[in-house]
Amino acid sequence: MKLISFQRDGRDGLGAVVGGRVVDLAKAGNDALPDNMLAFLRLGDAGIANARKLIEDHPGDFGLDEVRLLAPVPNPSKVVAIGLNYMDHIRECGLEAPEIAIMFCKYPSAIIAHGDAIRWSAELTRQVDYEAELAVVIGNTARGVAAAEAFDYVAGYTICNDISARDLQFHSGDQWLRGKCLDTFCPLGPYLVTRDEIDDPHDLSIRCRLNGKIMQDSNTAEMLYKIPELIEYLSQAFTLLPGDIIATGTPHGVGAFRQPPVWLQAGDVVTVEIEGLGALDNSCVCD
Repeated sequence: MKLISFQRDGRDGLGAVVGGRVVDLAKAGNDALPDNMLAFLRLGDAGIANARKLIEDHPGDFGLDEVRLLAPVPNPSKVVAIGLNYMDHIRECGLEAPEIAIMFCKYPSAIIAHGDAIRWSAELTRQVDYEAELAVVIGNTARGVAAAEAFDYVAGYTICNDISARDLQFHSGDQWLRGKCLDTFCPLGPYLVTRDEIDDPHDLSIRCRLNGKIMQDSNTAEMLYKIPELIEYLSQAFTLLPGDIIATGTPHGVGAFRQPPVWLQAGDVVTVEIEGLGALDNSCVCD
């Protein structure tokens, strides 16, 4: 299923996209299902199974073009991101592969949706970069999970653009967190695609286009640490809750390591495409 969080007629809702139309899951189920993604994911696999039954032969309640898309999970408890996790990106950085997964966080306040604007102040940063990433959405509470069982805890996948202020990220005495967590620096969407729709998340084409020009073009097979390893590693340290996001790293082609560097500018449109997950579009505004 392609699940969405949406806004229509002044209210937020939870939907499934079928043939270009949206099934309002709360309405279709006579309120047996919630109207928001986080509450829905807390129902676990039973909620997904119920939603799948509801959309069978359902004509849809309205067109996809009649709603405003929100981020698939607008309010997760946390977004955990993995750095230097694509071998082609490691090579372009001129670095050795890390011995353990490098992780950092992006605050939920940074999350925006497909179609929303990435915004920043020129007084704060002038080196804003794009990073196409596959994002894993946790479906069941995970603590101390073994890699062999990790996919049982995955609800599905979405697209993330790990927007980064490089001059803040790499500033002497500063930290990655500040450069990664500015408001609007975590576009997510457009859908949450349930895990049964993706045969192998480690064999998906992944691209980033800047004003239509391909900047990143790779495959998730380039991941150094695969999704099961990441879930095992992270859940040993802290509990992953339904709705939590794991952004699994970016491939080669980011702006910072181009010669000369390419930074996002006001008026730019950046698009991240991942096979089977659609395309995430965002414009850029420098205030």
